Amino acid sequence: MAHDTTLADAHGHDEHHESPVVFGFWVYLMTDCIIFGTLFGVFAVLHNQFAGGPSGKDLFEMSTLGLETALLLISSITYGFGMIAAHKGKVNPVILWLGVTFLLGLGFVGLEVSEFRGLIAEGNGPDRSAFLSAFFTLVSTHGLHVTCGLIWIVTLMVQLAGTTTIPERMMNKLTCLSLFWHFLDIVWICVFTYVYLASMI
Repeated sequence: MAHDTTLADAHGHDEHHESPVVFGFWVYLMTDCIIFGTLFGVFAVLHNQFAGGPSGKDLFEMSTLGLETALLLISSITYGFGMIAAHKGKVNPVILWLGVTFLLGLGFVGLEVSEFRGLIAEGNGPDRSAFLSAFFTLVSTHGLHVTCGLIWIVTLMVQLAGTTTIPERMMNKLTCLSLFWHFLDIVWICVFTYVYLASMI
């Protein structure tokens, strides 16, 4: 009975110690919402300021945007599969799904970098107009977040390698990354709709 009480106390202490981690990460995401909200606001003010340069209709290609969007949305699904495996305590499937998510995210970043390089090579860099300055700032900020997420994925894969169990501390890390990754999906949908589609109409 005393042993069970000790275990219950230990478990309760662990929950008390770890649950603020996820709550704190929610707070961080709220600050990120403010950052992206500000950038969207700036874009809203400057989206018609072309300075005689090209508009979104002249620059953006729907085929590339569709592929970027598909890669990021599918990566959220694969991460979800990884979380299902994590809740079942299956380490190897978690690593596998994290790896698939990483590759999809890497493909997204690669397409975005290629898009930026093409625009700059054609003389349509962030210094060309206020519209392009706002565009590059907003989209690259999202891309930087995705890149940080990729580094985070690799870090967790390394930490999981060689282990046979998923302790509560690791579950918290996986949960925080899940929140972060799905948050980036939501932001990208807003970017795709408001920045790209609205600029092409």
